[in-house]
Amino acid sequence: MGLGKTFIGGEKIQRLNHPTNLVICQKSKVEDWLNHFTKHYEYAVYDLTDKKQLEDFVKCQDFQCRTGIWLGSISIGVINYDLIFRRKQLHHLENFTLMLDESSLIQNPTAKRTKAILKMKPANVVLLSGTPTAGKYENLWSQLNLLGWNITLKAFEQNYVNWKKIEVGGFFHKVVDKANPYKNVERLKSKMRAHGAVFMKTEEVHELPAQNIIEIKVPTTKEYRKFQRNSIVDVGSQTLVGDSVLSKRIYSRMLCGHFNNDKLNAFRDLCESTNDRLLVFYNFNEELNILRGIAGLLERPVSEVNGHKKDLAAYEDESDSITLIQYKAGAMGLNLQKANKIVYFSLTDEAELFLQSMKRIHRIGQEKPCFYYILLCQNSIEDKEILPTLGLRKEYTDALFQK
Repeated sequence: MGLGKTFIGGEKIQRLNHPTNLVICQKSKVEDWLNHFTKHYEYAVYDLTDKKQLEDFVKCQDFQCRTGIWLGSISIGVINYDLIFRRKQLHHLENFTLMLDESSLIQNPTAKRTKAILKMKPANVVLLSGTPTAGKYENLWSQLNLLGWNITLKAFEQNYVNWKKIEVGGFFHKVVDKANPYKNVERLKSKMRAHGAVFMKTEEVHELPAQNIIEIKVPTTKEYRKFQRNSIVDVGSQTLVGDSVLSKRIYSRMLCGHFNNDKLNAFRDLCESTNDRLLVFYNFNEELNILRGIAGLLERPVSEVNGHKKDLAAYEDESDSITLIQYKAGAMGLNLQKANKIVYFSLTDEAELFLQSMKRIHRIGQEKPCFYYILLCQNSIEDKEILPTLGLRKEYTDALFQK
């Protein structure tokens, strides 16, 4: 985690010294990988998001496989996960080195990207991930299968996960038992290492500054408490109705966020207390609009990373900028170590995104201590449920690192 996976992956490919190599990464990281291989190695580097370069890469690999003649230079093709199942030419590659950056993105065995990758026939597999499980061991199967552990998904779940059935809305669902989620953990760790899984913490590889987590607690509103009792509440001109488990959870989180004036004031106070760069993580579009407005009132330059926009100009150029980042769009893959302060206006439900978001500033190149400010509603879903769950997932992840 925070180990400089690009450099580690590049050196691994160099040591394997295989003529054909395929790197699959997030869309935002394609250019970084292309630049890394071009700058540091004498390889033939192909951008496989470009159809012409894809054609040239496949022709080169086909020729080498058909004739057994190595053309002399190592070929590196780079493509993103969202294209891999669409580029049918790559599905027929054989005898190559496959590298996945952020391999946790193939956790879902039913996803198209996962199915396409699992059907490939590489000679070598290198998986890079800062959060291989996000604390959920049930999500490991796809990655371990790719590493060569030929255990079925059913057998994996039976041997290492404790399941139970719960009834929701008249339907039964299989979920992991929160009280005792996993079993045979030491055997699982042994099997993983036998198939090449290497777990390293940052301090084992590179010395990075200290991390400091600071909770800033604010009270819940009367609207939040009323909503918990009645599952319906009027907030301004809006009526929030929690008529399902999901809708009640979403609205509860919103009532802890942009509907809470104390939290908005705490955010403003925090921004006014420093002229340093700030990264701010949020969930909902409504939060973005209000946070952008507060930054504007403070006359702070603003950058944004979300599903509709990626603009880091202010972050790059202005030392007092505020960068508003939606978890799903920016928690993974960005190098933001010009900043050393992160504000969590609201918390994500996904442990992987939370842990990855912390690494945006705590990475190679960071020279200052890192500070994480969590704005937290007291006696709410945030401090009673979401934050403890994120902490528990981190403990399960950390357990994989224990020798």
